[in-house]
Amino acid sequence: MSADQAEAPDTGSWPTYKRLLGYTRGYWAIGLVAFVGMLADGGGLALFTGLIKPMIDNLFALKDPYLIFWMPIWIIAIFSVRSLGTFVSDYGVSYVGRHVVQAMQHEVFAVYLKLPAPYFGSEPSGQQVSRITYTSEQVAAAASSAAKIAVTDGFTVIAMLFVMLWYSPYLTLSLLVMVPAIALVATVVARRYRQISRRIQGSMGSVTGTVEESVGAHREVRVYGGQAHEASRFDQITRHTRRLNLKIAATNAASSSTVQLVAASALAALVFLGTRPAVLASMTPGVFFSVLTAMGTMLPSLKRLANVQANIQRGLSAAEDIFAVIDLPPEQDNGKIELQRTRGELRFVGVSLVYPRNECEALRGVDLDCAPGTVTALVGRSGSGKSSLVSLLPRFNEPSAGRIVLDGADYENYTLTSLRRQIAWVGQSVMLFDDTVANNIAYGELAGASEADIVAAAEAANAMEFIAALPRGIHTQVGQGGNTLSGGQRQRIAIARAILKNAPILVLDEATSALDTESERLIQQALQRLMKDRTTLVIAHRLSTVEGADQIAVMDQGRIVERGTHAELIALDGQYAILQRMQFHDLAASPASH
Repeated sequence: MSADQAEAPDTGSWPTYKRLLGYTRGYWAIGLVAFVGMLADGGGLALFTGLIKPMIDNLFALKDPYLIFWMPIWIIAIFSVRSLGTFVSDYGVSYVGRHVVQAMQHEVFAVYLKLPAPYFGSEPSGQQVSRITYTSEQVAAAASSAAKIAVTDGFTVIAMLFVMLWYSPYLTLSLLVMVPAIALVATVVARRYRQISRRIQGSMGSVTGTVEESVGAHREVRVYGGQAHEASRFDQITRHTRRLNLKIAATNAASSSTVQLVAASALAALVFLGTRPAVLASMTPGVFFSVLTAMGTMLPSLKRLANVQANIQRGLSAAEDIFAVIDLPPEQDNGKIELQRTRGELRFVGVSLVYPRNECEALRGVDLDCAPGTVTALVGRSGSGKSSLVSLLPRFNEPSAGRIVLDGADYENYTLTSLRRQIAWVGQSVMLFDDTVANNIAYGELAGASEADIVAAAEAANAMEFIAALPRGIHTQVGQGGNTLSGGQRQRIAIARAILKNAPILVLDEATSALDTESERLIQQALQRLMKDRTTLVIAHRLSTVEGADQIAVMDQGRIVERGTHAELIALDGQYAILQRMQFHDLAASPASH
């Protein structure tokens, strides 16, 4: 790492601090009470240290009856106030810190919901989850415990310095040994913490991502005997994280021991100055022990202040990572027209699509007309561009060239929300939420649907036969990702969701792929009812499911190479006919499929 790179991380400290402080604005009253509590905590200790001189000189040496009576009361009063200050500051700082973190987590999650779809493929999902869990907790540490230590111990050091100057400016000269050395240690330590902390944020995302993958793919891991490989991969990542955390620990330890050594040198200088013959003749024991105690009390505070840099710098690095995401631009929505209900007249005109991440050209000059209420089937080999084409409809991706026309107007003229309201989508991989069957069918904007409408949609999707057998019917929890249901059952709930939405445009991305033959037959009947009077785009692997489509577009390498009805394409004897023969041959060769 060059010198320039080493210096760079510190440049953003103050703007990040300032932005973090902005989150505390709504809690200034609680913050102020907590701040007063911190001052009472540090000030009470300084006040007690100041009482050491009268205790030694007047209480024990002169046996002052006034002090004999009042000293125990003063000590109890001082530490009662200090205890109250400790409670108020601890709770107040935690209160503010937790609210700040909740606000940041809420902001990051809200940004995730508005970011364009390509972003989610640009970094591992573990990194995105870790940002809301681990990274935000680092901000909590900086915003709460680190802030308390910085203020309480900072004020303790200042108050002790005042005690020393009050009793003996001469003995306070011993601090000249300590101050420059500690300032140097703090500067070096801060820079090192900053560099390491940034790397720790990334490593924790890798840990989360690896666990997510291994848990999500637990079947594949077991079937293919990948346990040793996954364990090795996880060990490698956790070893890297451990090394980074040990670097922080080593920096902490070196900082503590250096501060301790420097403080011991200052104490030695204090003893040396206090034992000069001229000083011994004029200084009382009370003064010497007050100054000595004040300096001794400074030592743990200085050690904590040196070590608190770890949390502060880690929190700042975490905050920078979070702010970088919060500042990302949301999905572009330049549409001005609020689309009420489309007629479903859809045209793709010279549409091309290049994925920016790998410069892969997924679509090349696609022209396709879909008349209102008709069914268009997209067929072709895997990777031919079928899913890429339909992903443009809800504007998950923007065309790199060409345009998509809906009801005679460029679809980018419509607002994103109103455009997506026109589309129902049933994908190959169904995502259900950890909620009830009913709430999964009536999801999002459908949440106001009546129970009767939900049941009707489920019946139309042939889902009620298994829903009725569930313990609480449509009010049964389906588990995370719908893991308590089979693939076919999840697919039927997704179809019920599309039926309930009643949108004029329907996209079926291999929607019957997870179904057995009997369910598929019943679902095809439901889909026929659903597709009536809707503009439907069907991506199909099994050609037998799309023979009745109004038009079939055969795709290959991002282009439409054939288009027509089933009969026309068979007569053409091109790619579609070849695919048809291959599938018919596969079916004929597989008695189990009948």
